[in-house]
Amino acid sequence: MSITGLSEQIGQPVASLSATAIITLVWIAAVVYARVRQPIVVLMFAGIAYGLLAIVLSAILSPILSGQLQGPILNPLAIVSVLVTNAIWGIIAGLLALVLTRLRRS
Repeated sequence: MSITGLSEQIGQPVASLSATAIITLVWIAAVVYARVRQPIVVLMFAGIAYGLLAIVLSAILSPILSGQLQGPILNPLAIVSVLVTNAIWGIIAGLLALVLTRLRRS
């Protein structure tokens, strides 16, 4: 959303918080509905994949949209930070999914 300028149109922090909430709810609903046996692990890897996708998209789109390479691809520590943050996000979503799965069974 930041790359395309949508975040600026919607306004911060509403854009980021809304996108995060929607994505998290979709992830949780998907693993609960699919009755995934290890939702924490699955969503941790979903978070890592999401982070990788964001890094790659930023590297591809930033030169096209702004004329110069921008984003975490320029800084190895930023890459690690993005991946760790998204892994933690996935773990938290996985914990919530696990709780909902257990509530659904009882």
